[in-house]
Amino acid sequence: MPQILTKAIDTLHRHKSEFFEKHGEEGVEAEKKAISLLSKLRNELQTDKPIILLVDKCVDTDIWNQYLEYQQSLLSESDGKPRWFFSSWLFVECYMYRRIHEAIIQSPPIHDFDVFKESKDENFFESQESIAMLCSYLQQLPRPLKDLEENQLKDELFKLLQVSLWGNKCDLSLSGGESSSQKTNVISSLEDLKPFIIVNDMECLWSLLSKCKKTSEKAAVVRVDIVLDNSGFELITDLILADFLLSSELATEIHFHGKMIPWFVSDVTVHDFNWTIEQVKHSNHELMSTCGVNWENYIKIGRWIYHDHIFWTLPHSYCAMPQVASDLYAELQKACLIFFKGDLNYRKLAGDRKWGFTVPFHQALSGFHPAPLCSIRTLKAELQVGLRPGQAEQLMASEPTWLTTGKFGVFQFDGPL
Repeated sequence: MPQILTKAIDTLHRHKSEFFEKHGEEGVEAEKKAISLLSKLRNELQTDKPIILLVDKCVDTDIWNQYLEYQQSLLSESDGKPRWFFSSWLFVECYMYRRIHEAIIQSPPIHDFDVFKESKDENFFESQESIAMLCSYLQQLPRPLKDLEENQLKDELFKLLQVSLWGNKCDLSLSGGESSSQKTNVISSLEDLKPFIIVNDMECLWSLLSKCKKTSEKAAVVRVDIVLDNSGFELITDLILADFLLSSELATEIHFHGKMIPWFVSDVTVHDFNWTIEQVKHSNHELMSTCGVNWENYIKIGRWIYHDHIFWTLPHSYCAMPQVASDLYAELQKACLIFFKGDLNYRKLAGDRKWGFTVPFHQALSGFHPAPLCSIRTLKAELQVGLRPGQAEQLMASEPTWLTTGKFGVFQFDGPL
């Protein structure tokens, strides 16, 4: 975490002349103020200071401060304040990113500067070759996709689901913002990676989607939601999957959910989403450019819809959504299936608790069941449920770091079929 803050401070410092060109002396003063606030935050974190209330005036400030007061109420017997080293990791991690946002928005006129944009863009550009291969693969599938034999349709869906899973390895918050781009052809690696999928509910997904497809022939909407994780290469894998779901008529509309503010270094914001589609569209690579043109068109005609909501950047577990963000819960209830990408979503789905490895996923969701849902994540946090008895012990014996390296992945489904 201090490394991420140092990188954010360095990024601001390197943009000093740009701030001066755009805003004159006022821009330079704003840069100094933001750096000073981030340096103070880094010091608080490294010296285990008490966690303090937010002072900005954003739509979520009161909800955050209520949550901070709730954290303090849990400690009332020990007569202390929540501190960095003695609070839940998920909570302080979210809090740090919210404080980074606070430092920037308190520093007008650079209040809309994204300190992580450079590393997100870098991840995209460094993964160009892999992105071009994926776009080519999608464009070269036999058309129209909806006329594929059922077995072939299932096979291609499973391939693109796996591409989306392994795309989740590209997470900048775990590398301290250092490069984590994709430089290989992920399609050709899928067979070799299969043994590393430790929960594989893809058959459930096929069963659900093919059933919805048969129903949709009666002109109903089949809505699939994707709660996004990282921008860069992973976002491309999600867009490729979304394109396939539409083109094959396994879904009639795709709803994407991103973050309202820069978050966990590489998480997708609306700017990242639009920028990525624009970059793909303007690529010199013909089949890549075709993808970008199609994606832009899906947005124009309302078949792809992007949403953001403050709840995704609050510290709450998802089981609190019906109380804290009932509007978002009601929106998710409209989906036939929801994909939750990545580790942070998994931690919030399961409340980041130390569950036993064999506890059923349904139980760990603690009542969060807006619609059938599936977590697609590579493991990078010490939390995993729904394993077979003895499976975790076997993994531990062969790979002591199996929970945190991103080497293993899951497709974990919950819901009626």
